[in-house]
Amino acid sequence: MSDSALGDRYSNLIEQIIQMTLKGNIRSKEQVYQMLVQEIEPDSGEIFEVKFRDRYMQTETQANDKSDELKQAKAMRAMRALKTLDGEWSRWQSENRNRSAIATAVRRLNQADKSDRLLIFLNLSDPNHPDSLNADQLKQVALTSRQQPISDPETQQELAQLSEGILRGFQSWNILQPHLVSWIYDPNQLGFEGSPKGINPWEVWAKQPIGENLKSFFEVLDRNDPVRFWAQDQPDLSVADWVELSIVVQTLQRGLVSWAENQSYSSKAGRSLCVSLFLTFALIWSELANGFAQSSSLNSIHRSRFSEASFRVTLQILRVFAQRDYFPLYGTIYTPFTGGHFREAMNYLSEPLKQTEGTQEKARILTLIGAAQRVFGAFDIAKEIHELAKEIAQEAGDRKCEIANLNHLSRISISQKQYAEAISTSQRALILSRQSGDRMGEANALANLGYAEVFQAQLLESDPDAYELAIGYLEQGLALSEKLKDLQSQALCALSLGSAYVTLNDVDQALKYLEQASYAAADAGDRYLHALCLANFGEAFYQEKDYSKVVFASAIAMYKLEQMGTTDWRAPAGLLTILRGQLGEQFDQIMQEQRSRLTTEIGVDGFDYLTELLDRYRQS
Repeated sequence: MSDSALGDRYSNLIEQIIQMTLKGNIRSKEQVYQMLVQEIEPDSGEIFEVKFRDRYMQTETQANDKSDELKQAKAMRAMRALKTLDGEWSRWQSENRNRSAIATAVRRLNQADKSDRLLIFLNLSDPNHPDSLNADQLKQVALTSRQQPISDPETQQELAQLSEGILRGFQSWNILQPHLVSWIYDPNQLGFEGSPKGINPWEVWAKQPIGENLKSFFEVLDRNDPVRFWAQDQPDLSVADWVELSIVVQTLQRGLVSWAENQSYSSKAGRSLCVSLFLTFALIWSELANGFAQSSSLNSIHRSRFSEASFRVTLQILRVFAQRDYFPLYGTIYTPFTGGHFREAMNYLSEPLKQTEGTQEKARILTLIGAAQRVFGAFDIAKEIHELAKEIAQEAGDRKCEIANLNHLSRISISQKQYAEAISTSQRALILSRQSGDRMGEANALANLGYAEVFQAQLLESDPDAYELAIGYLEQGLALSEKLKDLQSQALCALSLGSAYVTLNDVDQALKYLEQASYAAADAGDRYLHALCLANFGEAFYQEKDYSKVVFASAIAMYKLEQMGTTDWRAPAGLLTILRGQLGEQFDQIMQEQRSRLTTEIGVDGFDYLTELLDRYRQS
């Protein structure tokens, strides 16, 4: 039917509804709505909208015309009919959008190549898209797909699997939903570090009456085993199984983040938990992608599809995370949920992420990954990632992210003892941060600049004035970070001051600032900076010849840094090795004297591992 014919038809429909209302033949709003459902053709809402608005304006003009009271009264009655019609028209539009979205989704899934179908499913539910489908819509897609007549048997089977996975996923979510946060209130697991295993939901969820695949998945996480091994050992995993896993795990993650973001009792604690949650689930999906890609038990089609789809989920989670105002451009984050697999996941993420489209979110995600690579000692990779992130941030106009990457590049140069380059880069960051009013960027730039200046002055055997200038930068950075109440920047600045005074052999000042750094790092939850504080405490105590304290601080620092996967463990290991050579048997005696204190901090297994670490250092 032509647009003209539809226009006439809709004008008649509008007039019919008005006349029926005036005659008392419209009994309810539902009657009006059903007339719209029966008469309006798909994809012709704009034509009805034009005709309706024309009639509305015409009648409104007549209702405001007082020259003819009889016509005005009739027009006012017609306006009441049109207002009822307006409400039901809005309802029809909403329902039609829903029907249209579902129909479009079903059509896209039907017409998709087999290799793309999982990615299209993820695109339909991507939280980064404003028109992403909600749970009810996805369930409707599944039910509608089941009813579609499909001639190709393979496509029919694939869509049946997809539909089954969607419905099973939300059924499993309904079982798990009551236990979304119950594990947080377990009296045996108060706080993140309240039990030997730390607080986690995996054991609670694994005990619920869910499918065997989901149950085994949560059990692997509860044992703190790498989930990539679970992915590699799933020979019978079907499309339905993967879709169910995808829906359940993503819905749990979103539910936990929503709960944490709405914790009014402590916004700081809630934000810290949110950071951990986003990272945890992104890394889990990254590990799954890695595991599926390396699986020898899956067929080649499923291996490729499950790996690519899992990586797509990783990117979706990180994109959502990058848009949060608490996204950590600074600081080193370790999540308590995934044990020691952080490094492998970050390594796996780095390369393919560099190939994706450049966006502001991508720049922020790369910033996080680059910082992790620096901690791991992969300086060349970290530098490449931060340079790329800086360029993307610059193009996207994200000045804070650009400055953050300059600061990270400066820290890489410090780690590589390229102090002149570190000074130059931190000066650029300082200028840009002051120009743009980025106070956190300024505090970090001052910390990097002062730290690099101290070591540059030492390298050049400069006069005392050079040290005073460097210390001044560090003190400015510390004062600014205290004013901003930014604990991570406070920890970094105070640690840099403490380390500088260790270098200058001023033990009293060093211990003063290291203690401040240690408290700030602990309060910020930055385990990496806290471990570095312990390493520097060891250096300061060594200058005081307080060897018991050297052993205690350096041993804990060595163990914790090695467990994080960073090469920084070698510094305290080197100090302990020197001390062992100086003290001989007395060193072993001190170790035994400190055994009870050390096992309290790192456990019996950790204490036994110390000897292995020292042997590894000596042999390297």
